[in-house]
Amino acid sequence: MRRRFEGGVRGNPAGMSTGLIIALIVIVAAVLIVAAVLTLRGRNPQHGRGLKRRFGPEYDRAVARHDGDEKAAERELAERVERHGSLREQPLEPAQRQRYEERWTAAQERFVDSPREAVAEADRLIAELAKDRGFPDGGQYEEQFAALSVHHAHHVHGYRRVHTVVGARVNADRDGDGRVNTEELREAMVEARALFEDLVGPPQRREESRTPTDESHVRAGQPRDGRENSRGHLPWAFNRRHAKGS
Repeated sequence: MRRRFEGGVRGNPAGMSTGLIIALIVIVAAVLIVAAVLTLRGRNPQHGRGLKRRFGPEYDRAVARHDGDEKAAERELAERVERHGSLREQPLEPAQRQRYEERWTAAQERFVDSPREAVAEADRLIAELAKDRGFPDGGQYEEQFAALSVHHAHHVHGYRRVHTVVGARVNADRDGDGRVNTEELREAMVEARALFEDLVGPPQRREESRTPTDESHVRAGQPRDGRENSRGHLPWAFNRRHAKGS
């Protein structure tokens, strides 16, 4: 009796079908898990295409700094995201915003007679403004720049330019040669203004909300209507002929 029962179980085709179904379910589940992991990896901002989208031109600059090694550049950028991605920018009080705008306008006007001093002031302004918005202290430039690059990647290079130019000036003065290319100073100042505009604006103002037309005029240092910008300041309209040589 027992032998017949055991033999019936072993020979039951339904039992084999159940085992086969279970095996298929396990295989399908494994395939789905792998596919989900690959999909999430592709969407992860800390990998390849996600980093390129997030950092834009800053991604290419990181690759160049690593002599074309994309993996090394991506590790660096991913570390920036990990350290600073959760940072929440603090809003400015209206009085703070006005003071920063007035100081920037004054620096632009000073450029005509003292380009180097104007660029140095722009460097200080961005460092102070970034700190007030919740970024690391400007005394730790590299860390502050890394945090800014995560949240303002498309404009952060302007900060690098003015900071580099100021550093080059200090080194030149130390070596007894204070000459600095005025056109380089002008370009650095114009490019830095884009980051300043991003930081001094309200928190909801972001790169993705800016139209190409807006971007072109910010880079040129002029508002779209050619008169006053949205905050009532006259455009920075001097050109390379107006600035005195340094």
